[in-house]
Amino acid sequence: VQPQASGGGLLQTGGSLRLSCAASGRTFSNAPMAWFRQAPGKEREFVAAVDTWNGSTFYVDSVKGRFTISRDKSKNTVYLEMNSLKPEDTAVYYCATRNGRIVTSAIGRADVYDYWGQGTQVTVSS
Repeated sequence: VQPQASGGGLLQTGGSLRLSCAASGRTFSNAPMAWFRQAPGKEREFVAAVDTWNGSTFYVDSVKGRFTISRDKSKNTVYLEMNSLKPEDTAVYYCATRNGRIVTSAIGRADVYDYWGQGTQVTVSS
């Protein structure tokens, strides 16, 4: 099982980008899918997640109102629509998923995810 992230790029402040993550190999119809990011010299940070069981979405405060996570269950794919991008959004973005459901309170924890994509670089210039 290997989530495949794509869609990163280099753009200017205020721009928009859509990341995609396709989880091939099995269907994660009941598991959350999440995006994390890691900037140089910083810890990996939770960005957003979608509970594919009921469609609930979760965001870190710094991206609320700018990023939207969505999923296409038929394609086993999750998207991260990023708008009004800022230089501080610059990072490698990783998608992740897991076997089975997880309590909502844990959905932002990196250690609960079993499968990680290779990462895609997003660079926002000022």
